[in-house]
Amino acid sequence: METAELLKKVRKIEIKTKGLSRQIFSGEYHSAFKGRGMAFSEVREYTPGDDVRTIDWNVTARFNTPFVKVFEEERELSVVLLVDVSASGIFGTRSQKKKDLITELCATIAFSASQNNDKIGVIFFTDKIEKYIPPKKGKSHVLRIIRELIEFTPENKSTGLEQALRFMNNVIKKRSIAFLISDFMDQEPYMDALKIARRKHDLVALRVVDQLETELPDIGLVKLFDNETAEMRWVDTSLLAVRQAYRKNYLQFEQATNEVFTKCGVNVAKITTHEGYLKPLMQLFKNR
Repeated sequence: METAELLKKVRKIEIKTKGLSRQIFSGEYHSAFKGRGMAFSEVREYTPGDDVRTIDWNVTARFNTPFVKVFEEERELSVVLLVDVSASGIFGTRSQKKKDLITELCATIAFSASQNNDKIGVIFFTDKIEKYIPPKKGKSHVLRIIRELIEFTPENKSTGLEQALRFMNNVIKKRSIAFLISDFMDQEPYMDALKIARRKHDLVALRVVDQLETELPDIGLVKLFDNETAEMRWVDTSLLAVRQAYRKNYLQFEQATNEVFTKCGVNVAKITTHEGYLKPLMQLFKNR
């Protein structure tokens, strides 16, 4: 991609997502994700009703009058985006591809975190770790992440959620907010890694879906191609039995995926390419 075209795309996404994060998500994000605990702020003179356990005895002895420590919620957090960049992300039949939706979604979260003075980092993964950008503050860092989201080309095509979760568990030592963003079309089990990540971090799952993945329209004979496996087959969508089997298969996949989230205690939001991320993300924040 030419530099001018890339910068134009970055700017377009910045204008759209930064406005959303500032006007809509900033308050919801702040209240949904709490700080790590209480941090010391200052000392002041003791007043009746103060907890005697907060008395600072060193200062009290120095001034010969009681002083107490004042604490504030420690708000600074690290946010980690685990972004699925496998080949299934280039699929999309409505207003945008899943990959484009994920880019906007990540940018909105990144700007929300930045406006809250939190650090933001990214792990790009397929069935291996493709790229890791450590958490850092600042607008220039957020813009770098957006540029990577737009132009990054992965080496592999398949999905490996377990590898991504284990990598995060190893490299992110302090408890962080982690957004696992994927269509979760993984053939391998990942529940154990998800449980460990949920215990170590404040983990949220964002499941990106295209409507055509949920049901087939009646449009006759069509060629279906799997971007991750390169498997291709012809399907007669005019047959009711074919459409019903396709729908049943999807519902089974969705039920199994949701059961994994439930067993692991992970909050999840389903985000579709034709409806966008505004309502489900707002609802996710409010539910927390």
